[in-house]
Amino acid sequence: MDDFGTGYSSLSYIKKLPINTLKIDRAFVNDIGNDRQGEAITKTIINMAQGLDLNVIAEGVETIEQLTFLQGHHCSIVQGYYYCRPVPLQDFIALQKIGFPSANDDTINPPSNSAANS
Repeated sequence: MDDFGTGYSSLSYIKKLPINTLKIDRAFVNDIGNDRQGEAITKTIINMAQGLDLNVIAEGVETIEQLTFLQGHHCSIVQGYYYCRPVPLQDFIALQKIGFPSANDDTINPPSNSAANS
């Protein structure tokens, strides 16, 4: 269930729909380090998902502080600019070969093959 905790995602859907993963909306991830209530909501979503044997993914991770918080609360699946900004397919393939350094590492921005071929 994408963007859990916002919009039309409801707790009742967890029981009614055949889901196996909750994705924490970036609005909650952005609160990490800035808002204790937002952090409490994020921890609660993680705990609830784990209690229901669901995978939990945090989206919008951009800082080491957010990553550390999430890992400390046993949310090991994350996505966001901390790891990599969106890249063209050719660059993604190249990154798979060399590994995915942090997006905060200057080596993350290889020259785009697609730009060279334009």
